[in-house]
Amino acid sequence: MSDRIELRGLRVLGRHGAREGEQDAAQPFEVDLEVEAELGEAAHDDDLTKTVDYSLVVETAMAIVGERQYRLLEALAGAIATGVLDIPGVQAVTVTVRKLRPPVAADMASAGVRLRRERGDRSG
Repeated sequence: MSDRIELRGLRVLGRHGAREGEQDAAQPFEVDLEVEAELGEAAHDDDLTKTVDYSLVVETAMAIVGERQYRLLEALAGAIATGVLDIPGVQAVTVTVRKLRPPVAADMASAGVRLRRERGDRSG
């Protein structure tokens, strides 16, 4: 499918990490989402009911990052993908999650993962 809704640079505080102390205090995460859906009718009719309401996608991602805890970015991204795929009209989603303060001894802007999941694929 080539139709996509792109949501970039969603910043959310969360408590995720595998190293000691990483889940003790909230830290910033950044999420990008590419939602694949049939957008032809919405483009033609200019009708919100014929597309994926991206505010629901944002709310879903924010709730998962802000309210749950995961050790791995892979698990966090998988949970976001699963949540977004539950939204009506979403056929597939690509989720990128970046930890903006990674616990490494290097000058690095972020550490992240990207995964793509399709409706019916529940591998996380």
